[in-house]
Amino acid sequence: MADPIANAAAAAYANAGKIASTGLAARDGAQDGAGFGDLVRKAAESAVDTLKQSEQASLQGVMGKADIAQVAAAVANADATLQTIVAVRDRVISAYQDIIKMTI
Repeated sequence: MADPIANAAAAAYANAGKIASTGLAARDGAQDGAGFGDLVRKAAESAVDTLKQSEQASLQGVMGKADIAQVAAAVANADATLQTIVAVRDRVISAYQDIIKMTI
């Protein structure tokens, strides 16, 4: 049986790869009007969708309509997504603080 956490991590990396490739295509001019803001928006929407799917899987598990392995994989995927969001937030705050400390 496959490890649910490993599957969730692989899905998260694949999703990040899709988002990154979309951003690279936008940078190269393949998509008109797409930029960094669109990349961030898509990443945030993807994270929210992942968390919603995990919540639905958890509800299905509570009602006895889902396999425990599916629930565990969904929760692990949501956990990885949340950790990524927190890490990105921390880096943005750190960058903002560095910019504020710069002298003009």
